[in-house]
Amino acid sequence: MTANTIHAPILVLGGTGKTGRRVVRRLTAANRPVRVGSRTGEPPFEWTDERTWDGVLTGVESVYLVYYPDLAAPGAVDTVRSFTARAVAAGVRRLVLLSGRGEPAAQLSEDVVRNSGVAWTILRASWFNQNFSEDFLADFVREGAVLLPAGEVAEPFVDAEDIAEIAAEALTGDRHVGQLYELTGPRLLTFAEATAEIARAAGRPIHYQSVPPEGYAAEMARYDVPAELVGVLIDLFGQVLDGRNAYLADGVRRALGREPRDFAEYAHEAAGTGVWSARTPVDAA
Repeated sequence: MTANTIHAPILVLGGTGKTGRRVVRRLTAANRPVRVGSRTGEPPFEWTDERTWDGVLTGVESVYLVYYPDLAAPGAVDTVRSFTARAVAAGVRRLVLLSGRGEPAAQLSEDVVRNSGVAWTILRASWFNQNFSEDFLADFVREGAVLLPAGEVAEPFVDAEDIAEIAAEALTGDRHVGQLYELTGPRLLTFAEATAEIARAAGRPIHYQSVPPEGYAAEMARYDVPAELVGVLIDLFGQVLDGRNAYLADGVRRALGREPRDFAEYAHEAAGTGVWSARTPVDAA
């Protein structure tokens, strides 16, 4: 690897998100120049505005490719195909794609990256632990009830720190080139069991309630989640929360040579930050 490659900026799309900001932190700690791809980045980036693409790709040789709101969203594969072609034309030589486990639509974007003609790594991840603490579900937890249209299905929750560690390595070295990693945690938990783990860590009652899709949509509207995102989430939950992901994979172990981080460890650490402190009447006002 040449000195120019080592010092070329690494573009992290979704660089302020759950995995992206952790990738940025790891790359920065390793003294790698990073370009954050977000609406507030310099230069700014938006998936819906192709005029912002060239600016973030200038001089970049590696890209952490995270699509918002999800690779299962309508039009995602066409957008990813256009961006990938633009990236390769701009001189990008390495793509690391964050994909979704059990999502047939996401696999179409995986194929785009595989066939791009440049070095690639695919991280096919299950449900993030951090969805409970760094997303709208944190509000549910603070109010004492986690509501999801998930029933009794088990999920192998994976930690965003594990994903970020693999992504950072894949963006800066050759060991993960041509690898597809299915990323899960070390055990299966239902959403009720995950909520019980959170309750134990937080030291207060928090329960899980399965709700129909329309009830979930109403709750999302209460938190001002955009309607188009709600639609994507409901469609996605209907696909992947049917038991298809209720088994463990060895992606973290293959990539990092260790066991994945357990949900209980995550819950204990998150509770220590106070993110799940009970919402008071003043907070709710």
